Amino acid sequence: MSRTGKTELRKLGLPNPMSATLSPGGMPLDPRHSQSIGNLICMASMAVWAAGFPAAEVLLKTWDPLALIAARFCLSVLVLIMAWAAIEGGRAVLAAPWLKGARIGGLAFGLGAWLLLVAQAATDAVTVSIIAAAVPIAAVLIEIVTEGRRLNGRLGVGLLASVVGGIIASGLGSGGGGLSASALWGVGAAVLSCFLFAWGSHRSVSGLPDLSALGRTTVTLAGGLVVTGVLFLAGHMLGLVPLPKGVMQGHTPMLLAIYAIGGMALSQLLWIISVARLGVGLASFHINVAPFYVMLIFLALGQGWSWPQAIGAAIVALGVIVAQR
Repeated sequence: MSRTGKTELRKLGLPNPMSATLSPGGMPLDPRHSQSIGNLICMASMAVWAAGFPAAEVLLKTWDPLALIAARFCLSVLVLIMAWAAIEGGRAVLAAPWLKGARIGGLAFGLGAWLLLVAQAATDAVTVSIIAAAVPIAAVLIEIVTEGRRLNGRLGVGLLASVVGGIIASGLGSGGGGLSASALWGVGAAVLSCFLFAWGSHRSVSGLPDLSALGRTTVTLAGGLVVTGVLFLAGHMLGLVPLPKGVMQGHTPMLLAIYAIGGMALSQLLWIISVARLGVGLASFHINVAPFYVMLIFLALGQGWSWPQAIGAAIVALGVIVAQR
């Protein structure tokens, strides 16, 4: 492979097929094997992310949403920094491009999370979940613009299946109501949030080629912490965002750990790894299976089965298979 080709692969966070895709015995690995591993990692990421939703539902009864988002970023970043220092050493942490990573994460994950919150306040949860089902469209468009990717027939069918399945799984027609003209800006905020998340996921891999997945996750989420932390402090000083009460009482610490450490730190780490293997376009298809994972968790907690979410998950899974053939 030419030096230029190797450089491009390194920029995208992908392994060099002449060296990195060798088995421990020195035999070349089948690219399909690497892709299968990427899919499994992405499924794990979505499952762990989904586990945060039941925890958030309980926490939001006593927490302001912006305070909860800021606390989630804070706990996630603290845990990631400790894990990063323990695994790769303090020098790797200190020498990391924190400013560059923070710019990516602050815009994509910090501002994006706040915009999603604004969108839900202006519309409703159903509308936002339906718009969020279009994340794969944003991700594929970003790959087309930044990498010159072509939208072939199989990818197009898989993309359509992912969006349709995501809309079905999110509960279209289950009580969201009509969208008023005054809420259009909320829809715009949700759409922008989707593009920011897809762009940030892509840039976390391509823009930070010299960092490990753990390093990329940490420095970008640190940027999200800065943005959400500033928004929380500003809102609190203006009397709009109250401080949470009973932070260390009852099940709150455990729920915060599930929501932050599992639902953000671990989930984002696995997500970044899967994006490096699959690309943000294909990896984003898996996002629309998340409602099905949430349903399974609630099912284990005693709630009922949802056929729309099961059918939607099956359609998304079919889209993933078709797109990756």
